[in-house]
Amino acid sequence: MLEALIFDVDGTLAETEEAHRAAFNQAFAELDLPWRWDPPLYARLLAVSGGRERLRHYAETCDPQRAGPDCAPLLAALHRRKTEIYTAMVRDNAVPFRPGVVALSLAARAAGLRLAVATTTSRANVLALFDGTGGDAHAWFETLACADDAPRKKPDPAVYRVALERLGLPPRSCLAIEDSANGVGAALAAGLPVVATRGAYTANDDLSGALAVFPDLAAVSLADLQRLWRRTAPHPPPGPP
Repeated sequence: MLEALIFDVDGTLAETEEAHRAAFNQAFAELDLPWRWDPPLYARLLAVSGGRERLRHYAETCDPQRAGPDCAPLLAALHRRKTEIYTAMVRDNAVPFRPGVVALSLAARAAGLRLAVATTTSRANVLALFDGTGGDAHAWFETLACADDAPRKKPDPAVYRVALERLGLPPRSCLAIEDSANGVGAALAAGLPVVATRGAYTANDDLSGALAVFPDLAAVSLADLQRLWRRTAPHPPPGPP
């Protein structure tokens, strides 16, 4: 029996990436750095999971002179300020949930399924998003497995393993919902079946490992997800002749 849905956040629950990009650019300007991430560059940087890791990768590859051995305090200050800017933006309801998220979450809860989050973004970012969308989501999700809980980022399965441990459920009794190649890879590596929706920045990702790929969750019912999940459920051995 399908017992839980585990959601990614950025690009899955909400199209947060434009807010992340804007927050990074504002932090760069405030700290007098000549960096600017336009949409095509940011799309490439999203191949690196995790904001801190993305920032370090950019510094090391695009501004190696500035990213010397003593750059850690600068990068930490940048990421801290970026998080402050981002959380203020989403708390002001700048980023709504994607189509279908609310209806599917409520249907799952009404059917007795448990909900969890497995994300490489920080807990502060997730809580701010929930605040900005009205606050009801705080009660929907039983556990939030975030970057704070799993330093190794997707496609590493660590954050999914944290979510499963907290739920006390085996992978095959859950279904992950993702939007990126890294996310799908992380879920599969943790033993989870997964479905995907295409986000604004993941439209060209290879999501072939997912059971199905949807434009958004408005196109999906809980019954659809249960049918897809049953395809992966182990079949009992045949009885005696």
